[in-house]
Amino acid sequence: MTRILRLGARLKRPGFILPMLALLSLLGLSQGLWAQGEGNMVPIPTVNISLGGSDDPDRIATVINIMFILTVLALAPSILVMMTSFVRIVVIFGFMRQAMGTQQTPPNQVIISLALFLTFYIMLPVWQNIEANAFKPFMANEITQREAFERALHPIREFMFLQTREKDLALFMRIAGEDKPLNKTEVPTTSLIPAFIISELKTAFTIGFLLYMPFLVIDMVVASVLLSMGMMMLPPVMISLPFKLMLFVLVDGWNLLVGSVVRSFGDVNAVLNIPGG
Repeated sequence: MTRILRLGARLKRPGFILPMLALLSLLGLSQGLWAQGEGNMVPIPTVNISLGGSDDPDRIATVINIMFILTVLALAPSILVMMTSFVRIVVIFGFMRQAMGTQQTPPNQVIISLALFLTFYIMLPVWQNIEANAFKPFMANEITQREAFERALHPIREFMFLQTREKDLALFMRIAGEDKPLNKTEVPTTSLIPAFIISELKTAFTIGFLLYMPFLVIDMVVASVLLSMGMMMLPPVMISLPFKLMLFVLVDGWNLLVGSVVRSFGDVNAVLNIPGG
């Protein structure tokens, strides 16, 4: 009897009233639906996925084009990150933030967004070449899908060749067991992409080292001054950070940094033979 009274007291609490009302409403709704009979049941939508054959070549080509587009969209993030200027830019910005010692300022979202916009700016001649020579002719049914893919890959390969070191390319050609190519067309894309990535990392680390040097000098000077004054318990970073920020602002650091990074990729228009670059 005591347990029953305790259960009744718990049910009177506000926390139990709303769940009990919801449960009773669902039970009443389900009973009402079943009481209407099978002929008057509320229809529940269903989704059916089926595979069938077709003798229409145009319909098959459309399905293949849709699958190709979905595949490209799935691989688009990897293509954007690994086959463009994004890797070098985001690594350099990361080194810059660490050299200044500003912890999470600017935040990762700002660095990645700025790197993406600079990537679009640098790769714009490549996108224009792909749109003019591959995308538009393919949409106008002037070329086949395979030819459109080859035309779209050509400017990307030319951009990667511009930034790839011969030493890195020879490394992957040797690992793949390929013979020494006579020209660029004989270099497989499967060897060019990893060679391009490690070349970008090499260039980014080199630029990052050069960025570290002036800030490292400031840290060493501040640490020496604090040590000579006997202030060994005071972290040198707290004193050197304002001086590094002042130096960065006085030399207009973001203008110099972004301008140097963009110019480090060379003239992409000249490589792709685009007039007016």
